[in-house]
Parts: sequence; C-alpha cells; structure tokens
Amino acid sequence: MNDWNVQIIKKNGCPQYVVLPIENYREIISLLDDTEDCSAIDRALIEDKAGETVPSETVNAILNGVPPLRAWRQCRGFTLESLAERVGVSKGYLSQIENGRKPGTLGILRRISIVLSVTIDDLVEWNEEEA
Repeated sequence: MNDWNVQIIKKNGCPQYVVLPIENYREIISLLDDTEDCSAIDRALIEDKAGETVPSETVNAILNGVPPLRAWRQCRGFTLESLAERVGVSKGYLSQIENGRKPGTLGILRRISIVLSVTIDDLVEWNEEEA
C-alpha cells in the first residue's frame, strides 16, 4: 500500500477526497469482499452453536415436500410413537401436527423442538403471507 500513487484533495486544509489508480481501488474492493465473506462465515458459525450441519437427506426431504417435523423426526431416528412418548402427547395427535391437520400448541412445539434439538422455526412450514 505504501507504493500506491494516491492523491489527497483538501478543502480548507482538511482532507476531503482521495484519488487513486483503478487497480488500487479494485484491490481495496477485493479485500473488503474477502472481509465480508469472512464475517458472514463467522456469523454462521456463531449462530450454529452446536457446530452441526443439516444432513443433505433432511434438506432434500423438506425441499421435496416432506413436512419438516417428519424430516427432522426421521433424521434424529425417532419413530412417531417414540417421539410422541418423549414429548408427552398421543401418537395420533403428533401425527396430525406432523401432517398439518393440527397446528400444535406453542408448548408442544417447544417440547418437540427440545427433544429433536432444533428450533421451532425448523419444524414449522411458513407461508410468505405469515412471515
């Protein structure tokens, strides 16, 4: 950076503008992009406290229309019956929540999310109008 041909334009004795060659400008932009990318990665790692990545099978299942609750239940190795037992609801009621026939209460969704180690948002299908 020391060998850059930089021109500083002053107004009333105070620096107001910097003029530099385009290749130096592009280098600065490239460095800023790298910094932003690193910051985005750092934020993602901080948000992912468990260090877990979502298995591609789970992502693909959800993208292909499998209800998120079912995809996560299967990902975590629970049967409908075993998850219902752990959450404290009937198998039938959990099935209705999983298939979208019942919304499930916030309390039940919270218990499910704890057992499956996911967020409530991971379990719920959102419509754009609801978001």
